[in-house]
Amino acid sequence: MNMKTLTKFTITLALSFLAVTGVRAQDLIANVYGREMQSLNGKWDAVVDLYDQGRKNRIYLNRKPEGKTDFYEYAFENGLRLDVPSDWNSQTPELKYYEGTVWYARRFDAPRRDGRRLFLHFGAVSYRCRVYLNGEEIGSHEGGFTPFQIEVTGKLKPADNFLAVEVNNTRTPDAIPAMAFDWWNYGGITRDVSLVSVPEVFVEDYFIRLDKDSADRISADIRLSGAPAGTSVQVEIPELKVRETASADERGAAALSFRVKNLKRWSPGDPKLYRVIVTAGRDRVEEMIGFRNVRVEGEEIYLNGEPVFLKSVSFHEEIPQRMGRAFSESDAVMLLSEARALGCNMIRLAHYPQNEYIVRLAEKMGFMLWEEIPIWQGIDFANDATRQKAGRMIREMVGRDRNRCALTFWGVANETQPSEPRNEFLRYLISCCRELDDTRLIVAAFDLVRFDRDRQLFVMDDPFIEALDVVAVNKYMGWYHPWPVTPDKAVWDVARGKPLIISEFGGEALYGQHGAADVASSWSEEYQEALYRDNLRMFENIPNLRGVSPWILFDFRSPFRFHPTNQEGWNRKGLVSDRGCRKKAWYLMKAYYDKR
Repeated sequence: MNMKTLTKFTITLALSFLAVTGVRAQDLIANVYGREMQSLNGKWDAVVDLYDQGRKNRIYLNRKPEGKTDFYEYAFENGLRLDVPSDWNSQTPELKYYEGTVWYARRFDAPRRDGRRLFLHFGAVSYRCRVYLNGEEIGSHEGGFTPFQIEVTGKLKPADNFLAVEVNNTRTPDAIPAMAFDWWNYGGITRDVSLVSVPEVFVEDYFIRLDKDSADRISADIRLSGAPAGTSVQVEIPELKVRETASADERGAAALSFRVKNLKRWSPGDPKLYRVIVTAGRDRVEEMIGFRNVRVEGEEIYLNGEPVFLKSVSFHEEIPQRMGRAFSESDAVMLLSEARALGCNMIRLAHYPQNEYIVRLAEKMGFMLWEEIPIWQGIDFANDATRQKAGRMIREMVGRDRNRCALTFWGVANETQPSEPRNEFLRYLISCCRELDDTRLIVAAFDLVRFDRDRQLFVMDDPFIEALDVVAVNKYMGWYHPWPVTPDKAVWDVARGKPLIISEFGGEALYGQHGAADVASSWSEEYQEALYRDNLRMFENIPNLRGVSPWILFDFRSPFRFHPTNQEGWNRKGLVSDRGCRKKAWYLMKAYYDKR
């Protein structure tokens, strides 16, 4: 079988995995954590299905022997138990590198309540999954970092419901991310699972925000489910003495726009949030929402009308000390507290939408956010199915988080190579973002800056930057790229006329390892510190620089990293080690941010 045929076969298998009806047709419910919900987290039974025989044998039926000659080779009871939410890789040594299928199952009660609709909500499952309830296949999803839901109204028993989830994290050429990526391929039900209960007529979605160019006008777009035309919708902001009403149309849509007095806008220095209540019929949804303006003018980024410099850092959705996915509020506290200690006002959530605990806590703590889907190296931009998949993922991301005023940037790509198929693909993603939200800035990160020896300047040739509000560059001077000139002479002429962010820079160091500050192969803290010092000097020569984001806050796990003593399956570019110890470069970066 040649490579082209193999790729087509792999994609066909992936598509067959998802060839069911149900979940794809369902819109997400906004703010599930503000609804009446029953947690389905906890210990789940599990079966490792290396050869993908479970579906063939219909193990989701959970049948029991009825006669003396009956037996079944798969059984959930009295076997493997896995935590939900979590990844399977960190829960047992045998699954550390596992790629394939694992079945999850649990039982739960759901006492009957008239006049209510019920939805199974998954915060994320990595990467593909099928969902079965009481022996029936009810939906599927692809994408390891965005939520999905399945309506189960009328499908539940008062007691002893059997829920099974077939999860597969196998890398495929058509997946997002694709075959190769520089982080761990965690598999499993990695975020909260809930049974959400709402009235028959309910507030399905809303987008409440400060108009992009106004300091006092709030707009609200609301969508109801199951509502007849003319249903009244009310938005309240008690602290601002706001109570506005509109009527839904035949599609359940209602729109409001109103001015407010004495509005305090959200900012990193004062992350003000207001209690907002949306009511329709018997449904009442409440959450904390902030209001702010962000725009670009020339080479400046303005927050609430004032120019802002982005003091950022990236981290993965991972707790290095536990060597597993971050999934809880306490995990969010750990990650964000270290970013606050560094002096950051922004987080780049690399390289995928991270869990809601991180996003919501970041907003409360005063971090601006850059969020992106994993359009990384190796994406098949010519594949229309992949493009549609990416569009769905980015809509799920925007739909989940567009009410979070901390979200400042939607990222559409990281380190992609110029081509017309790529350009069309990314333009489509931008249109998907704009369709749902026209208030954020669009950004992409490039790694194509080169040194022009004739001009003695760093330059970049990629016409796609014209489609962006803000241009970002990943450049590892002193690590992957030797210095062509000394840092004080490293002048940039990149994306002039637009704000520029250095979205990644740095190098690796093993915590506690000391050696020559001018020898990269020392893997020393001294070399990493000197590298940072040189890059910070170079940044003075970038006239349109409006933010920096070192790569990365913590060392993180990656099978990409092979060195047997200095890496051992870890990317060591972190400012903080896998044990939580700060390296020398952390203190240098801290001093830089304190002065900005």
